[in-house]
Amino acid sequence: MRHLIFCGNGCFFLCLEVRKSNIFEAVKESVTTRQAAEYYGVQVGRNGMACCPFHDDKHPSMKVDRRFHCFGCQADGDVIDFTARLFGLSGKEAALKLAEDFSVRYDAKGHDPPRRRPVKRKISEELRYRQAEQKCFRVLCNYLHLLERWKVEYAPQSPEDELDDRFVEACHMIEYVNDLLDVLMFAELKQRVKAVDMLLKDGTITALEQRLRRLEKEVQHHGEERAIA
Repeated sequence: MRHLIFCGNGCFFLCLEVRKSNIFEAVKESVTTRQAAEYYGVQVGRNGMACCPFHDDKHPSMKVDRRFHCFGCQADGDVIDFTARLFGLSGKEAALKLAEDFSVRYDAKGHDPPRRRPVKRKISEELRYRQAEQKCFRVLCNYLHLLERWKVEYAPQSPEDELDDRFVEACHMIEYVNDLLDVLMFAELKQRVKAVDMLLKDGTITALEQRLRRLEKEVQHHGEERAIA
């Protein structure tokens, strides 16, 4: 049961603001936008950049830290604004969701709040597809950059040289990967959905992402060995 003290408009307004401040401020002090973004499936790079989930972002244009700001669509705000926009919630619903998901404790009277039913995630099919498309685009771009580097670094120096497997792979795959990226960037929505569905269902993107991570670790390991030597 709520008890409101009414001593004129000013006091009534102050009481509402204090109650609002407790949950809003508790959430903002406990959870950064980056923590929320990663928890809700947005991939954030080491530099704090991510593909913006609020527009058709092909390259990471959103900076995520305690707050967030997209340099593409200009979306901006704190962790509650981010969550509200991501799931189509009001500010209060977003704050309650964050408090529930991150076990944030708050109460105006100094004791634990009553248990609340969690606000269900309202991820639209459009958002799910956009996140999947961004993942495919990111992995394919990374693979293409690797192939382009291999084609130069491991090209035979003379006709007698044995062909390096990495050079051969680059020659065979660059055009195919470029075609896939063209589909994701320029094709009609129906074609893009079909391409993303194919890449994810047959395991291509997952396997490729794992391989790229493994190759990156191998490069880092060899670099450390050379530094020690």
